[in-house]
Amino acid sequence: MAKRTTSDLLFHGSDWNFATISRAYDAIETIALNEMGLDVYPNQLEIISSEQMLDAYSSVGMPLMYQHWSFGKRFVYEESSYRKGHRGLAYEIVINSNPCITYLMEENTMAMQTLVTAHAAFGHNHFFKNNYLFRQWTDAGAILSYMDFAKKYISKCEERHGTEAVEAVLDSAHALMDQGVFRYRRPPRLSSEKVRERARERLEYEEQTYSDLWRTLPLATETHNHEEAERDASERKKALKLPEENLLYFLEKHSLILDPWQRELLRIVRVIAQYFYPQRQTKVMNEGCATYVHYTIINRLFEQGKLSEGVMLELLHSHSNVVFQPGYDDRRFSGINPYALGFAMMQDIERICTEPTAEDRDWFPSFAGNNDPKGTLLDAWANHRDESFILQYLSPAMMRKFRLFLLSDRAGDNYSEISSIHNERGYAAVRSGLAQSYDVAARQPDIQVVDVDLLGDRRLRLQHNVRHGVLLEERSRDETMKHVRHLWGYGVSLVGIDDVTGTTLYECTTDDI
Repeated sequence: MAKRTTSDLLFHGSDWNFATISRAYDAIETIALNEMGLDVYPNQLEIISSEQMLDAYSSVGMPLMYQHWSFGKRFVYEESSYRKGHRGLAYEIVINSNPCITYLMEENTMAMQTLVTAHAAFGHNHFFKNNYLFRQWTDAGAILSYMDFAKKYISKCEERHGTEAVEAVLDSAHALMDQGVFRYRRPPRLSSEKVRERARERLEYEEQTYSDLWRTLPLATETHNHEEAERDASERKKALKLPEENLLYFLEKHSLILDPWQRELLRIVRVIAQYFYPQRQTKVMNEGCATYVHYTIINRLFEQGKLSEGVMLELLHSHSNVVFQPGYDDRRFSGINPYALGFAMMQDIERICTEPTAEDRDWFPSFAGNNDPKGTLLDAWANHRDESFILQYLSPAMMRKFRLFLLSDRAGDNYSEISSIHNERGYAAVRSGLAQSYDVAARQPDIQVVDVDLLGDRRLRLQHNVRHGVLLEERSRDETMKHVRHLWGYGVSLVGIDDVTGTTLYECTTDDI
């Protein structure tokens, strides 16, 4: 450990200025790039006030966000909780963009500015740039210009069509955001020039985006037999590329009542939903990576004599709060802390690489004892999401540390059963069960557009593939279907089908709501 002298320290006391932040940034960057081998986008650090941080909370963390009443409602709630001391604020917000934008709160001490710079500007930044989900499903170089376009476009729509008309479309689109992402096929890439050109044409009503199929359909003048009806249905589904998992995309392209500017609003909401989808699939990995990075960097800075003992105590106190995991019987327990699980797994991988036990060698023969924790972690961060990461890297030692067990809770039983514990058979079941709980696609209802009755009442037919007997909450389902009908313009039906047996579990239509 380097001997600490006053002249070697990066800063003194809690106050900061931009020169101090720049000096700390340079020291962090040297360790992150040269020693840890991180690969990051160029960084842009922004200092904002607590009110601006609250505003960023309310608009889902985007620096350029269109106006909507829901953001204002959330701002009032967050501000009230903060002013009353019921909750704190994040020390930073980081944007998956190129350059990567990190917001630092001006109320932070210099020690906290150092920690969050390492955490966000290098930990999250590296993960955003290198993880396969973000590389395949988002375009960091285009998102800022797209959000600038979206904000200006919606403002123009409000001027031309009125705030109420715009909000009505956005309300329905927001209600369907969870069903507005591509889960199994890559979405089209953003292109600023093409986006602006198409938006201009739509706003001037020079372009129609729905298919001329609607205007060229023959009238049903004769009764078709069953074979003809089946053939027509097959051709219709092929033409519309059904089934379609992305409900907002289908409505944008095929709704019979939407004007071009309304279709563009659906596309804006859909693009934003798609942008955040990888983050929802990598919460444990993303936060674990960033926490591991900041912990490694601050310890390395301390070893180099660049941080004082007092600063290090403040940093470790904050770090401990971040990775604290309350017990299940603690009033603060709200589930597994993604920071705690992610960070602990990163440290555990480092241990397995350098000091494996016989158990580790049995469970992880591919990397146990390879003495390359850096390469192993970089590979894991690049090639996994939460579900697969936990399934492949969660060790028995970690399951014992977090005291994990598997609880079987079947709806038809009047009791719960602990089905797997800490033994050879139980470890595999616990790991599999925990991994499945992080599968975003499995947690959300699988609802697809399966047909449209073009020659009849043009009813939009949706199908819910029910997993494990979990049905939709009736009130929320009915309210959401109203939003679908609002955007479609005609009746909407939904049928729930058991994904194993094919049995019809329920049927409902907007006619009954």
